[in-house]
Order: sequence, then structure tokens, then C-alpha cells
Amino acid sequence: MAIPTAAESPASTHESVGSKVRAALAVGKVRWGMLALVFFATTLNYIDRAALGVMQPILAKEMNWSTMDYANINFWFQVGYAVGFLLQGRFIDKVGVKRAFFLAVLFWSLATGAHGLATSAVGFMICRFILGLTEAANYPACVKTTRLWFPAGERALATGIFNAGTNVGAMVTPALLPLILSVWGWQAAFVGMGLLGLVWLVFWAINYYNPEEHPKVRQSELEYISKEAEPEPTKVPFSRILRMRGTWAFAVAYMITAPVFWFYLYWLPPFLNQQYNLGISVTQMGIPLMLIWLAADFGSIGGGILSSFLIGRGVKPIRARLVSMLIFALCICSVVFAANASGLWGAVLAISLAVGAHQAWTANIWSLVMDYTPKHLMSTVFGFGGMCAAIGGMFMTQIVGYVLTVTNNNYAVLFVIIPSMYFLALTWMYFMAPRKIEG
Repeated sequence: MAIPTAAESPASTHESVGSKVRAALAVGKVRWGMLALVFFATTLNYIDRAALGVMQPILAKEMNWSTMDYANINFWFQVGYAVGFLLQGRFIDKVGVKRAFFLAVLFWSLATGAHGLATSAVGFMICRFILGLTEAANYPACVKTTRLWFPAGERALATGIFNAGTNVGAMVTPALLPLILSVWGWQAAFVGMGLLGLVWLVFWAINYYNPEEHPKVRQSELEYISKEAEPEPTKVPFSRILRMRGTWAFAVAYMITAPVFWFYLYWLPPFLNQQYNLGISVTQMGIPLMLIWLAADFGSIGGGILSSFLIGRGVKPIRARLVSMLIFALCICSVVFAANASGLWGAVLAISLAVGAHQAWTANIWSLVMDYTPKHLMSTVFGFGGMCAAIGGMFMTQIVGYVLTVTNNNYAVLFVIIPSMYFLALTWMYFMAPRKIEG
């Protein structure tokens, strides 16, 4: 039986933002510490991913990669990512987020370090496949943590904050990698990234607990984060999860839009390098990429703030997410102007607005699936959607490689297609997303 989500009290709609923040902190702050852990995990996750795009010119020259070699390396990451999403999501729900995420970060750190031993495109394909298989745990684990620790009114903001780690990772990478490459070489860069993951593991093992098990959480905070009515946790066969309307509402919409971010991550450095003859340095390639990912940070957190504000004004959570997603889909249209911009900074501006709006969209679609999915099924539903998104990413990677090959690296067609994907996904979500928690 469907159980309605908790609504904000009428009195809350008249409170100032400052008073709401003070009231939320007064009930306890432990949940923000848990959010910090998944934020840093996401940052490391994207340092590992973004590094390949930044180093692509060096690696392509050293190993004689073609455009399709690079596309295939990213394709095999997506294959591992697709398989990993399905397996990791189910595994997290079965054994718990603490144990499952610890194992995932351990193995993805080892896989990252192993890139330093690769000597060919095939070697990188193998390493990227294993990396995708293990890194797929990141988002099911982060979303599960957010679902466990945050009520509906804070969920989009919390999601935007931890997802901002993707942009921090993508921003830090072009700032630090040129120095590491010039002093120690690309092999050392991969080993160093792997070691960072092992450091994070220590903090996770010591500090993470589920809400009801945490030794420092106050009763007031427990009551605050569990005020929504929930169905009793039961063992649910995977076949039943596949029959849930909300599973497919999220999976299809996410499959359509998630690959766009991977396109930005993998292909923006080659695009800027080709279009404006940039080199791999902080001043040439680093600053434009850092500005783009900084805009993405603002979008990620701002997107969460918008729907949380609407909920605080009395708008039902699902409707607040959908309205926010429409606004951000309109902003994404700016990317159409990137390929034919008159100069580097015009292209950076157009891309920055689109990437920021994408991250704002993502904060809301993730929060939306949390709004109607029971806690004990969260990672499985998200993992299935993530698998579909990764499959979409596999096809998009091949399409991008093919389009750029036959058009002599003309990105204009790709930038025109991107905005339409969001409106298609939004229409699907509007008609398919459940308005209550599915039991």
C-alpha cells in the first residue's frame, strides 16, 4: 500500500530561511558529518575519472591512441559501471552501506593505482573496466546515506552538496595534475590518486554509522530525520522491484540525461584543446576547466536550495522537484552556443551555465527518486537506474566517437542534441513518477 510522504507544517512556510537553518541545526548536527564523508568520497571518485580526460593528450601521444581508442577506453569504463551499478546497489541494501562502500572504495583505489602499470590502450581498457565496476558503488551508497540521514525538506540540499564533490574533483584535477605530471610523470599521478582513496577509508571506517546505531546522535535528531511514515522493511524480490512504477520512472529519465555529464567530463578537455590550442597547464587548460566545474558546484547546491525552498513554501516535494527540473532544463540550452563561440571565454560561459544546470537537475532527480522510494530499497532502485544510465553512457560514448570521426572533430551537432534530452526525460518523469512512497 502506498504511504504518503510527510508534508511540511503550515507554520513552517512563514519562517525565515535563517530561522529554519537554526532550527534544523538545533536538533543535531551528526547527519552533516555523515554527508561530509560521502562528499569527500565523491570528490575522490571524480578525481580518478577526470584525470584521464586531462591526461588524454599526453597518453594518446605516448601510446599512439586514435579518437576511437579513447572512445573505447571510456566505453569499457561504462560497461563496468553498468554491471557494477546493478550489483553494487543490491549489495549495499543487503549488507549495509558501511561495509559495502568500504569494500568498493578499497578496490577502486587499487584499480586507480593499477593504471600506472598500463602500457597500451588495451591495458587502459582493462583498468577502466575494473574502475567502473567498483566506482559504481559511489552514488548508490551516497544516495542511500542521504535517504537514511535526511528528511524530505533537506534532501535536495544534501544531495546537491555531496554531488558537488563531482565538480570539486573535476576542478582540483586540472589544477594539480600539471604539476604532478611535470615532476613525477603520469604513472605517479595514478598511484597518488589510489593512495588518497586508502586515506579516506580510515575516516569512513571510524566515523560512519547508520542513524539508529550512531553512538553520538541525539534522540531529537533521530526523530527529525525519521518523521516520514515508512513501510516496514521486508525482503523484496528483485522481480517485484522491476514491477514498481517508480523504478522505471527514474531509470529511463536518468538513462537519457546522466551520460551528458560523462560527455563533459571526458570530452571537454579534448574539445577545448582542439578548438583553442590549449596546452596541459594550469593557466591554459586548468583555469577554463576550473571555472566550468566551479559553476557546476554552484548549480549543484543551488539546485537543491531551490526545491527545498519551494517545499518550505508549501509545495509538495515531487512537484517542487519537477518545477525545478524544468527551470534547469531551460538553462541547459546555453550549450548550443558553445561550439561556435567567438572565443574561449564565450565557450566557457555557455558550457558553465549548462554544466551548472545539469548538476542542479541531477540534485533534483536524485531527490525525487528518494521521495517515493522506501529506505530499504533505495540502493537497489538507484543501482538499477544507474545501470541503465551507464548503458546509455556506453552508447553515447560510441556515438560521440563516431560523430567526431566522421565530422573531423566537429562538436556542434553534439551540443545541439544535448538540451532536447532533458525535456524528453522531464516529460517522462512528469507522467511516470509516483506521488507517494511505494510500499
